[in-house]
Amino acid sequence: MILIERNNETIFNQAIRTAEILVKMIGPRCEVAVHDFSNLEQSLIHLSGTITEREVGSPITDLVLQELQRAGDEVKDFANYKTVSKKGIVMKSSTVFLRDEQNAVIGALCVNIDVSFLMRIGNEIQEFTKFNDEKAHQENFHTTVQDVIEDMTQQAFQRFHNTPASLEMDEKIEVIRELEQKGAFLIKGSPEYLANVLGVSKFTIYNYLQKIRTESSLNTL
Repeated sequence: MILIERNNETIFNQAIRTAEILVKMIGPRCEVAVHDFSNLEQSLIHLSGTITEREVGSPITDLVLQELQRAGDEVKDFANYKTVSKKGIVMKSSTVFLRDEQNAVIGALCVNIDVSFLMRIGNEIQEFTKFNDEKAHQENFHTTVQDVIEDMTQQAFQRFHNTPASLEMDEKIEVIRELEQKGAFLIKGSPEYLANVLGVSKFTIYNYLQKIRTESSLNTL
């Protein structure tokens, strides 16, 4: 059972009602997800529609995680971006961030509309399927938080030719730097998982992370 903080219950209830009515209005090719950021590992508290085949209790997507890491409470809503599901369904997606009375980001309402069938129709519906950015955003819809961490870690390893445990120290630091920029360490268990993959201790990961964060702070002065 997913619990919602009492102070934000009204906000999330309104978001859930909005999700339900959008799917009823648009139909079965629409999916609307409501996320509670108080628990990023199980942020999905409501799902209307089944396009991405997720379930309540699934983790936040990597795209939203990256935006939160980059901008925090200054993050902006983003609309009409192109995503693709695991089964190749092309979707027109939008994300609205939910905020409390202090304007702090507490969650998100995410709309995904299956436009694959429309794209097959041709030129007469070209305007409807136009995206603000024709380049597809790299957003993966995971069903477990372990999948989120593993996927982000594997992406970080792609530019190196050695096995993770065989990387030089500076290469391992670069992997951690990339994961830090992508918001991977907002997820509980990331340091432990990465330590196991790299063949180092959890404390070594924390030391590398502290070094990266210190350098980042100095560079912003």
